[in-house]
Amino acid sequence: MEFKQSLAQRIIIAFALMSALVAGAFAMGIVATVHLVEEKLISAGLGGDLQRLLLMDSVSDWSHRPEPDQLFYFSGGPGDFKLPKDLRHLEPGFHEVFREQLSYHAMVEVVDGRHYVLLQDQSDFEERERVLFAVVLVGFVLSLVLAVFLGWILARKVMAPVVRLARQVRHRDQLLGLAPPLAPDYAADEVGELAVAFDATLGRLRQALTRERLFTSDVSHELRTPLMVLASSCELLLENPGIDQRGRAQVERIARACEEMRELVQTFLMLARAQREDAGAGPQQSLAQVADGLLGLWREPIETKGLTLIFEPGNPATTCYNATLLHAVMGNLLRNALHYTERGFIRLTLTTTGFRVEDSGVGIPEEKREAMFEPFVRGGEKRGEGLGLGLSLVQRICENQGWSVSLTTMEPNGCRFQVELDSSVVG
Repeated sequence: MEFKQSLAQRIIIAFALMSALVAGAFAMGIVATVHLVEEKLISAGLGGDLQRLLLMDSVSDWSHRPEPDQLFYFSGGPGDFKLPKDLRHLEPGFHEVFREQLSYHAMVEVVDGRHYVLLQDQSDFEERERVLFAVVLVGFVLSLVLAVFLGWILARKVMAPVVRLARQVRHRDQLLGLAPPLAPDYAADEVGELAVAFDATLGRLRQALTRERLFTSDVSHELRTPLMVLASSCELLLENPGIDQRGRAQVERIARACEEMRELVQTFLMLARAQREDAGAGPQQSLAQVADGLLGLWREPIETKGLTLIFEPGNPATTCYNATLLHAVMGNLLRNALHYTERGFIRLTLTTTGFRVEDSGVGIPEEKREAMFEPFVRGGEKRGEGLGLGLSLVQRICENQGWSVSLTTMEPNGCRFQVELDSSVVG
């Protein structure tokens, strides 16, 4: 069974268990030793008293009685010295005898067939034993408390470098290229070896992140030139008076696609920088402005497919956000709804804290919902030529900007994407 306690708790528990075992063994040893020694002393004392009384018996001198806390009996003894029935079965030697509510130590001797028994009240002995047990118990409890306290102090001392290392590793700046190594801050012990391992792992992560950012930046940068050529060609074609209406509509569609792709390239460039502070460098628009622009872009393809586009403007805040990133999030959700809806509607709803995109499409099985925001994951009915990157891009942008996106199902079918925006990202 795997223990769920923290390492510090395990150290404290280990100290407590070790103290319990050592203190318990020590306490039992003390009690057993004291009990044995006191029993030997009492038996020796009783034996000496009994021998004294036997010498008196040999000279028929009974003017000396036993001690006040002693009782003396023997077989055939007169009066008070007569051996009671409950003591006749005792063998020679030392015994413990219980009579009524009292307990006695008994020493038995047999001389010429006559049994001699000397009893001594052991109330004082039992009282000393109770005091001894109380002292040992208090000492045992105090040792446990002291062990827990010392374990807590030691756990803090031992865990301090581990906790500090964990905080440094969790710190976001540790992934930056100029972040100092961790190992020099620690001794050449187990924690130092762990710091060296973290340095190596974080170094590989920094290299991978750098390669990814450079690749994304290079690809996005290189795409700008062909996109500018396409956009310029579309402008020239639209200025040609000889183009017919159908051709003009196709050129305008190409121009819109070029503009959308240009914004997507800009989105990738901004994400490659991986800095939230860069979000304020681009154009700023409110939620309503971005929604109006996207409705003009997507209304025609949605209605051409026979779907109903429903827009509920609500009462959104006037806060401005990075237009490129917000456009990419909302546009990808609308595109996703269009790809997976064959009949019914697509609804865009603006709220005071964000927006919702709902559709009456095929929906997403429950077992695939968590994976839908991962790269190259597509719905069960793969339509179009998409690679399954749209929702992954939405997730990356939301994480980068401090926004949140969630996916739920609609009844009887369809999906609902809810995006909550962080109002602290303003223009």
